[in-house]
Parts: sequence; C-alpha cells; structure tokens
Amino acid sequence: MSKAILIIQGHPDCRRQHLCHALADAYADGAIAAGHAVDRIEPARLCLPLLDSVEDWQHQAPMPEVAAAQEAIRHAQHLALFYPLWLGDMPAMLKGFLEQVARPGFAIDPAARNPLRAGLLRGRSARVVVSMGMPASLYRWFYGAHGVRLMRRNILRFAGISPVHTTLVGGAGALTPEQVALWCSRLRRLGESAS
Repeated sequence: MSKAILIIQGHPDCRRQHLCHALADAYADGAIAAGHAVDRIEPARLCLPLLDSVEDWQHQAPMPEVAAAQEAIRHAQHLALFYPLWLGDMPAMLKGFLEQVARPGFAIDPAARNPLRAGLLRGRSARVVVSMGMPASLYRWFYGAHGVRLMRRNILRFAGISPVHTTLVGGAGALTPEQVALWCSRLRRLGESAS
C-alpha cells in the first residue's frame, strides 16, 4: 500500500551536498520506486525567526512557510527526518523549525486533560536518520542517545506520531565512498518500505 511521505532535510547547510542529503535522496528514490508519494521540506531554505516567547508560540499566527509545512505534515502518513548530530543534538535551525511548526492546535491539543495524550498527529509514523562523527554505538550506549531520544519522545511521540524508528550513521566524516553507497542502499530499502 502506498503512503504519502514527507522528508524533512534538517542539515542547516543547503549550499552544498552532505551525507544527510545523499541519504535522504536514496530514501526518496526507494520510496518513489515503490510507488509512494514523496514531498520534501528543507528548513535551511526557509527564512524563519526563532520564537522568543511562550505567547508567540501559543498565539502568534504561523508565517506562510510554517503554515505550508504544517499542511505538508498534515497530508503525510510517514515523516522521514534527516540531520547531523551537532553538540549531541539536532542543529538549532531544525529545532527552530520544529518549534515554529509544532504549535498548540496543530501538533498538540492545548485543552487536553492528559498531556501524554495531547498529540494531534496520531496515525503517522516516522523515521529519524542522524549522522555523526563518533561511532553510533558510543553515542547510543555511552551518551544514551539523549538528543535522538528527545526527538523521538519529546517531539514526535508527544505530538502523537508512532512508531518512530531510528537510524544512526556513525563515523560520518570518515566513511569511504563504498561505505556511503552501502548506507544509501540501506536507506533506499527503508524508503521502499516507507519505514
């Protein structure tokens, strides 16, 4: 069964290609080949200010770019987020984009009695793909993958998105072309299955 997939390219440098771009392209290629509909958002190409108050987050009308991103998320059945690990977490540009998009009334119900059931984006799944310089096992087991856990638990699952699967690509700066091709092949297969 085909799905509507939204790829969110969270690498903050859109001036040149990075590993995250190659992985996202491979995922999209696999998804399209399998008959899935693919849309893309690249926050680095948007000009979004950072929110600086709770009042703005709760009550300010979203800018047209944010409203368009919300509509793309609303339409998607599966989200695929790609980003590099910076200082143990997602880049600030991606975090700022998610703060703009995941507002009360869109991602969470501000009137919900149970905050653990306030998510308005139920019925969607996600894949989080994170590249990093350190070995993925070190990040997962020694550091507890805290930044990825934040994305999965505090953002995606809190908004009702489940299941959320994770792919960690370690040693990104030292990968050979053959290793990059192997990772792209893996991501192509994940795109085919929309998982």
